Amino acid sequence: MIVGLFMEVLAAGGVQRASRHVAAVTAKLALDRGLPYRFLSFTDPQGLDTVRVGANEFQVSGHARDKSQFALAALRAAGRQPLLVIALHPHLAPVVAAMRLRSRKFRSIVFAHGLEVWEPLGWPRGAALRSSDLVVAPSRDTVKHLICDQKIRPDKVRQLPWGLDPEFEARLRTHAPPRPTAFPERARIILTVGRWDPAERYKGADTLISALPRVLHTVPDAALVLVGEGEDRPRLEQLGRDSGVTDHIYFLSGLSQQELFACYAHCDVFALPSRAEGFGLVFLEAMANSKPVIGGAHGGTPDVIKDGVSGLLVTHGDVEMLSNALLSLLADPARAREMGERGRQRVQKDYTFERFQSGLSQVLDEVLIRQL
Repeated sequence: MIVGLFMEVLAAGGVQRASRHVAAVTAKLALDRGLPYRFLSFTDPQGLDTVRVGANEFQVSGHARDKSQFALAALRAAGRQPLLVIALHPHLAPVVAAMRLRSRKFRSIVFAHGLEVWEPLGWPRGAALRSSDLVVAPSRDTVKHLICDQKIRPDKVRQLPWGLDPEFEARLRTHAPPRPTAFPERARIILTVGRWDPAERYKGADTLISALPRVLHTVPDAALVLVGEGEDRPRLEQLGRDSGVTDHIYFLSGLSQQELFACYAHCDVFALPSRAEGFGLVFLEAMANSKPVIGGAHGGTPDVIKDGVSGLLVTHGDVEMLSNALLSLLADPARAREMGERGRQRVQKDYTFERFQSGLSQVLDEVLIRQL
């Protein structure tokens, strides 16, 4: 039996999407080998849900943030003597450690994402993470933090980049969607996508707004479109008013996947000048649409964006540097198209779902073979 522990699977977000991908690949591998599986989600609504990722399908039991019921379900699953337990967040490592009270035979894999392991984890999370058999991370930077800050032995850490969602890949093979009606007519669109919450100000939406006046001085038809929701939106709107660029800023929320895809397809530049992306799936989505991208020269972003090749890297919070990067692409469409095309080629080569599925299947097979 394979047991999977997840923080959240059904909601939007990069960690949630990565969790769905891991669950789908793991479920397929389990079924191909005649092994039962049991997936448990801490945050998702109570009950059993069926989720499809491309051609793969899996079931997951939600526990509506009920810690005691989630832990009890995990311990019951441990009582069935699983071969492998996977946890999709370091904060779930203590649950894996508790499961060993009922079964010491299984091997364990914990997935890390980025920001959550940038500072040493205290007890019991740090100790539980170090006791796992393997820790998987999507970028070189997260691997470095696992080894240096979390004191994980290098031989117990594996890098595995995330891939595009199969549904997103399928949309790329269809006709381009129409330009979003919410986009201003005849404007040069700078697109950013994220969650605008106080805890996620590191993504740099405020820096984009601060950079816009200088961009508009040279490219007066530029517009900034921010896709996402969150409680920090009023602050960002006020910053736009203070900067005198309100008429060039558009907030979009509640978009369907088709509408989001249309935003990528019809923007001119994608920018997320973050200081703390563990990887950055949104960059892959923009690059897959042949768009030049601008990201922060920090965290896992440099793994995805090759500076000067498929996009540009900037220092987080540096308004002048970000303005210059935006202007260099908006004022030179030929360069922007070349970067976008190189980005598309890179995604097709390194970041497809098929590539991710192959890599994760190999990791799971290696761990299971050692266990058997």
